Amino acid sequence: MDFLILNNGAPWLSILIFLPLAGALVQMLLPTGNVARLWALAVTVVTAAISLPLYFNFDPNTALYQFGEHHVWVPSLKISYTLGIDGISLLLVLLTTLLMPLCVLGSWKYIEKRVKEFMICMLLMESSMLGVFMALDFVLFYILWEAMLIPMYLMIGVWGGPRKTYASIKFFLYTLAGSVMLLVAIIALYLKTGSFSIPMMMGQDYSSTFQLWVFLAFFLAFAIKVPMFPFHTWLPAAHVEAPTAGSVILASVLLKMGTYGFLRFCLPITPLATLSLMPYILWLSVAGILYGGFTALAQSDMKKLIAYSSVGHMGFVTLGIFVLNTQGVEGALIQMINHGITTGALFFCVGMIYERTHSRELSMAKGVGKYMPIFVTFLAFFSLSSLAFPATNSFVGEFLILVGAFAHNKILAACAIPGAVLAAAYMLRMLQKVIWGGTDNPDQSHLKDLSLREIVTLAPLLVFVFWIGLAPKPFMDVMHTSVAHLLTQVHGAQGTAQLAQILLP
Repeated sequence: MDFLILNNGAPWLSILIFLPLAGALVQMLLPTGNVARLWALAVTVVTAAISLPLYFNFDPNTALYQFGEHHVWVPSLKISYTLGIDGISLLLVLLTTLLMPLCVLGSWKYIEKRVKEFMICMLLMESSMLGVFMALDFVLFYILWEAMLIPMYLMIGVWGGPRKTYASIKFFLYTLAGSVMLLVAIIALYLKTGSFSIPMMMGQDYSSTFQLWVFLAFFLAFAIKVPMFPFHTWLPAAHVEAPTAGSVILASVLLKMGTYGFLRFCLPITPLATLSLMPYILWLSVAGILYGGFTALAQSDMKKLIAYSSVGHMGFVTLGIFVLNTQGVEGALIQMINHGITTGALFFCVGMIYERTHSRELSMAKGVGKYMPIFVTFLAFFSLSSLAFPATNSFVGEFLILVGAFAHNKILAACAIPGAVLAAAYMLRMLQKVIWGGTDNPDQSHLKDLSLREIVTLAPLLVFVFWIGLAPKPFMDVMHTSVAHLLTQVHGAQGTAQLAQILLP
């Protein structure tokens, strides 16, 4: 276990995974209504508090997995319960624990029926999402990867909008199809190595052909989850029909599992295939950036607008990952966090408008700035972050990604630039309509501005928008060593030319 620094004290990672699960079991015994809400809030706040020492006790000078736990699970198949985090997964764990109590607060009034069951789904989701970012055994990873599908399916299918059945089934089938390909890749790697240990599968001398097929299986699974163009068609329906908390979890955490999979599995396990297929994926990323931008510009439904903007923003993330240089990968990592913060906040804002107007149409939200000044202030800052305005968090990520892209291929990077311009166009268009509107604004005088609960929901996210935008060093420092080690694993691989001959005989 030379890849793992075992934790000799309390098993903090296991506590983080099982605390929400235990909270969900206790929730079953509690009455519904405010008691269920308060219990879920307490559990998620405690989980967030327990996760904070991970950052302060993390050693940024090693690429080894830290806070490790290792227990043999099924000896005959070499399946183990192995947990650990490095500079790639640490911030994703913290993002998840930060957002969950905010999701509970954001659902306080939105969810009125079956409140207890909804909060149980939220807690189950938190356990499985945290486990995905911590698991270092493929069987454990796959169980947790699949486990999160069921509560998210229920959140959309039970508490969603008018087309909730269609959206939930489409989400489940698309993601399940990707999971089948992931399982095929895991089995192939196990037959080759005789182990399910993820770190032990990295850096092995696999043949070029084997790497190609495993990479393609991984790629389909993770491209659907991101989702990359053209695998994105499940996303708008799921976002539009999901309740506010479901949309936030989808955008802020679930999409990141796809890009996390690229970083954790595709690059270090199949480096030859990564290097050879890199040009195709980069251009696919640019296509996603432009498609997401143009489609978002055409939307009149605010939720659809933000959903399609996610396709464009995640295109920037995959662009940064596959340029395979330090600036690109670190920019992609910080942009994963930024997207979770900003897009999650925007979905909260849309949910707050929906609770008041019972519509997500821009035409019904025109001119609310006159009556909801606190709301539009938050919306303005989050919109500026989404279009990567300087001094906001997204500017840091997109700038690093574009620096990495220009270092790799100037033509490719230039083709991605219009995506940033389109982001400004659709976000400023939305802002103009919501804040001022026009001469035909509906009567908004009955609308009340944000409550204290809603301000508390949005304020932490606004803090991170400016914290990362003005002082990103504390967030960037933890990833340097792990990213450098990852790129060494990729660029140290030999035999790229051999694989190229297979692809292009």
